[in-house]
Amino acid sequence: MFKKLLFISALLMPQFSHAFCGFYVAKADASLYNQASQVVMVRKEDKTVLSLMNDYQGELKDFALVIPVAEVLQKEQIHIGDNKLFEHLDNFTAPRLVEYHDKNPCEVKRYKEERMSMSTSSAAPASKMKTEKKLGVTVEAEYTIGEYDIVILSAKESDGLETWLVQNGYKMPQGASAALAPYIKQDMKFFVAKVNLKEQNKTGLKFLRPLQFAFQSEKFMLPIRLGMINAKGAQDLLVYVLTEKGRVEVSNYQTLKLPSNMDLPVYIKHDFANFYKSMFDTQVKKHDMRAVFTEYFWNMGWCDPCAASPLSAAELKQLGVFWLGSSTSNNMRGRGIPVQVTRLHVRYTPETFPEDLMFQETGDNQNFQGRYVLRHAWSGNPEQCDAAEAYFENLTKRHEEESRVLSKLTGWDLNQIRKKMNLNDKVTPTTDKWWDNIWK
Repeated sequence: MFKKLLFISALLMPQFSHAFCGFYVAKADASLYNQASQVVMVRKEDKTVLSLMNDYQGELKDFALVIPVAEVLQKEQIHIGDNKLFEHLDNFTAPRLVEYHDKNPCEVKRYKEERMSMSTSSAAPASKMKTEKKLGVTVEAEYTIGEYDIVILSAKESDGLETWLVQNGYKMPQGASAALAPYIKQDMKFFVAKVNLKEQNKTGLKFLRPLQFAFQSEKFMLPIRLGMINAKGAQDLLVYVLTEKGRVEVSNYQTLKLPSNMDLPVYIKHDFANFYKSMFDTQVKKHDMRAVFTEYFWNMGWCDPCAASPLSAAELKQLGVFWLGSSTSNNMRGRGIPVQVTRLHVRYTPETFPEDLMFQETGDNQNFQGRYVLRHAWSGNPEQCDAAEAYFENLTKRHEEESRVLSKLTGWDLNQIRKKMNLNDKVTPTTDKWWDNIWK
C-alpha cells in the first residue's frame, strides 16, 4: 500500500488560498495566493501518511493544484480526509489560558493556589489520457476521487508543462516554469487536482475537503519551496506530527520552544488571541524568521489542562495512525497510549527558509504546552489579618511583574499595560537578575 513519494503538496478549504509545497493554477483571472497551511504527518519508520489542508478563497470551478511526486500514484494511495479531524487536533494542541484564584490568606497558614477554572482560546474535467509529443507532456493516469479530478503528468521540460497547463485553461503564477525545472530534472511526475463540480455538489458541502496520501520513503520531510511562488508575503505553516515515541523537531533549521508558563494580567482573558499573535510575531522577529517553534508536545491519551478532549482511536486511525491495532478502544485514555503529538509552527519566506523542512523524531518525552496563567486576586480586606496585609504588599509586586512580562513578550507599551491594570503611573526600571536570564 505504501509507495515511495518524495515530494507532495496540498490544497483545501475556502477562506484564504494557501499551498505550502505545490502551487495553485487558476482559470481566468482568479487571484490565488498563499498565507497559511495545516498539515498532519503520521510517521513510523519509513512510512508516512500526510493529511493536507489549506484555506482556499475563490470559486470552486477556478481551483486547481500542481504537486510534484516521485512516481505515478495509485488510486488506493490517495484518500479524502475530514476537516473535523484538523479542527479537533488543532483544539487539542492549541495554546491555552489557565486561571487560578487566590485563597483567603487569613484562612491558611501559607499562601496556596488552587485551580478553579480553565478557559482556552483557541484558527474542466481532467483531459483524456494522451501524449502531447510536441510539448513533451504525457498524461500517465487519471482518477476521480471524491470531489477531485486528478491527473498524473510527466514532462520533459518545464516550458512544455507550463504550455500544456495554459492550453488546458490555467493561468500560471509568475515563476512557475523555473520552479518546476528542478523537479523535471529529477524525473518527477506532477499531480494536478481540479474540482469536479458534479461530484462536489453531491457532497452538499461548501468547502473542499483535505487530501490524504500514504507513501513510503526514507526521507522524513515536507517540501515548502514550490508553494512560495503563489505567496504574497510571509506564510504560516502548522504541522501536527503523530509519532509512536518521541518529540519531533526540524533538523535543518533551529527548533525552539515558545515562551510558556508565564503569569499574565487577568485582562488578557478577553484579549488572548491578540496577545498570542503579538507574542508569536515578537518571537519570529527576534529570531529573524529563521526558526521553527514548538507549541505543543504530549501523549495523545491524556492532557493537563485539556483545551479539548484527546482524539479517539477511531479518529487517529482516520488520520493514518496505522500502528494502532484493530482492538484498540475508541475510548482510550491514560498515559500509555503509543501516540505522541508534536505541534510545530513556522513563519517563512523564500529568503529565510530556502530549503524544504527535514524532520527527525527525538528521544525527548518531556511534555510541553503553550500555557499562560491568569491569577485572580483575593478581594478581601487588607486589615482583616496580618497575613492579608502581607498578601496585598506581595500582590502589588506580582502585578508589576505581570505587566513587565506582558510587555516583554509582545512588545506592547508598558505604560499602556499598567494603565489597563490600574497600576500607578510611575514605572521603575528593573534590575532583577531573573529578568535577564529568562530571555537568554
